[in-house]
Amino acid sequence: MKIGVCGTGRMGSSIAQRLISVGHEVGVWNRNPAKTKPLVDAGARLFASPAELVGTCDIVVVMLLNDAASEAVYRGPNGILKSNLTGKLVIDMSTVRPDTMTSIGHAVAQLGAAFVECPVGGSIVPAREGKLFGLVGGANADVARAMPLLEQLCRRIEHVGPLGAGATMKLAVNLPLLVYWQALGEALTICKPLNLSADRLVDILSDTAGAPAAMKGRGAIIAKLLGGAPLGETAFGITAAKKDLATAVQFAASIHAELPVATSALTCFEEAEAVGLGDADATTVSVRWTQRKAANSKS
Repeated sequence: MKIGVCGTGRMGSSIAQRLISVGHEVGVWNRNPAKTKPLVDAGARLFASPAELVGTCDIVVVMLLNDAASEAVYRGPNGILKSNLTGKLVIDMSTVRPDTMTSIGHAVAQLGAAFVECPVGGSIVPAREGKLFGLVGGANADVARAMPLLEQLCRRIEHVGPLGAGATMKLAVNLPLLVYWQALGEALTICKPLNLSADRLVDILSDTAGAPAAMKGRGAIIAKLLGGAPLGETAFGITAAKKDLATAVQFAASIHAELPVATSALTCFEEAEAVGLGDADATTVSVRWTQRKAANSKS
């Protein structure tokens, strides 16, 4: 099957790699073509614009950074909506505001294509292995059409409602985990007088009811960073995490809900980005907080 991947950042590239590995003919587009080189080397075909990509594919998987990028890629001069969409299937896996997803989906449908949203839980390794958690929104018939491909990308798929429901659920899924990374930094800070090793502290905190499942994979990495190791591979960057928290706070305000804890965590992610950690993994927020407090105590 001919599948286009529109947006080849960390997650988009990993999804494209998965699609290539299971035998699909994959086309790619990215605003920065240089980021597509590993995929082209692996057999993907590079296209010059989103419209050109869509024109040659049966299914298009979209994975973009934020709402502004989505609007530009869909509605721009050579965007997705400028292509012949009749009979095609568009699966958007971006994490954006629910109203953005709904508006784009309706625009795609008006041009004769099926549209399904499927923002995902999971990072680059699960994406490469086809083990993401798909949070689907869309009409039943469109979701049924998308399901064979989604099953190649996801270990679990939940159809949670109409368009916009998947985006809402994704914001809800990310929120407590991102808040936890900041809370972990605060927990580590109050443990500093104990003078315990980083490995022991993280091991204790990981083996408690308050620790998320993500600590199983990231705890050892956090301990190494606390011990002075250099930053490693980024699974989910601070800038992307900050964007997701900001999107959740903005969406909450639009439905007259308040997110005081998430709003405070957002400020901490913004500070981490401002000191040059935007490309570092979101878990670095925990380590950065312990270092920030140490610096303040010396001043």
